[in-house]
Amino acid sequence: KAASYDQNVKKRIDKILALAEKYDIKIKFCLENFRALEDYPAIFPGSVPFDKPIYSKKYGGPLESTEDYFNTPEGKELFTQKLAFYSKYYKDNPAIFGWELWNEINAVHIPDKPESVLKWTNTMLPLSKTYFPNHLVMQSLGSFDRKSSFNLYEQFVTLLSNEIAQVHRYLDPGASWEICQAPMDILASNAVRELQNMVENKPIVLSEVGAVEANHSGPSLLYQKDNLGVLLHDMLFAPFFSGAAGPGQSWHWQFYIEKNNLWWHFGRFEKAIRGINPIIENFIPQFCEIDGVRLYVLKGKSNILIWGRDSKSDWVTEIVEGKNPEKRNLNIPLSKLLISDKQYNVKMYDPWNDLWSKIKIENNGLTIPQFERSFVIRIENE
Repeated sequence: KAASYDQNVKKRIDKILALAEKYDIKIKFCLENFRALEDYPAIFPGSVPFDKPIYSKKYGGPLESTEDYFNTPEGKELFTQKLAFYSKYYKDNPAIFGWELWNEINAVHIPDKPESVLKWTNTMLPLSKTYFPNHLVMQSLGSFDRKSSFNLYEQFVTLLSNEIAQVHRYLDPGASWEICQAPMDILASNAVRELQNMVENKPIVLSEVGAVEANHSGPSLLYQKDNLGVLLHDMLFAPFFSGAAGPGQSWHWQFYIEKNNLWWHFGRFEKAIRGINPIIENFIPQFCEIDGVRLYVLKGKSNILIWGRDSKSDWVTEIVEGKNPEKRNLNIPLSKLLISDKQYNVKMYDPWNDLWSKIKIENNGLTIPQFERSFVIRIENE
């Protein structure tokens, strides 16, 4: 029934929030996700349906059509009632960092879509903030997989009331933009950089990232072979080390992460940046490539973080071709990092073996011990 809420579902939400508070995890809740009132089933087996028949008059709801949700008082009231319900129980919950109005709102099936959903978003973001004054509010769009989406993304992420600039990006063999077939670190980093060119002084989050079969026809078959989580590693590290406000938020939990038991990657990312406060550091992202290793650099007030990624090892070589990564050595001249030869405390983290080691600055450079795929360097002022 429209505007009614299942208390059993609320109990499940309460359990999730209790776990989040226990493990110091911050949650973003998405308030709506349907694309049509009726006849929009799950895109592939195991995914959620994208329709909302309880809102349709055919099933006793108040709306004649999907566009009524965006353009009528009855539609606005449905969303407002939802805001009021969640606000009543969760507006001050410390485990929640934000509320997303809609999952990929540009995917809804209505005429005059860009204008209608932009106008609706511009109204509902400030309204939502009144219900959640201590949380962030935001909106999301579909995968940034075509160059023609630049204007649409810029319109949404630059809204003053849109407090986080979110972007979705997938490895997709059917996408028209060739960046979506690049190595995972490059396609994830590029998504962040595109938004950096659109907004200033606003957090950026790669809030959906993963791999799909052509044109989002299902989870990528690469997941079945990626037992070590090579894709997931890049999804997590590349966005943050490109200047995002956090790691990439992977999709396809049940098809990839849970199935391959890849949860340990999140712990490795946390260890790599433990004790770092990005707000205090006010990091400036930089990028360079040395001897076939891509260096994603974050220069802060008292710390420099570097994530190095071997360009000779990616999803094509490892997952498609089945080649093991090579063991590499690397020397990074300090001049490439635009820092002087002075006293620093330098540590290297191997996220694949969970090992820290000390590194000395010698001959105006950093000599990186043997590694596979990637490494993290922390340079601290002494």
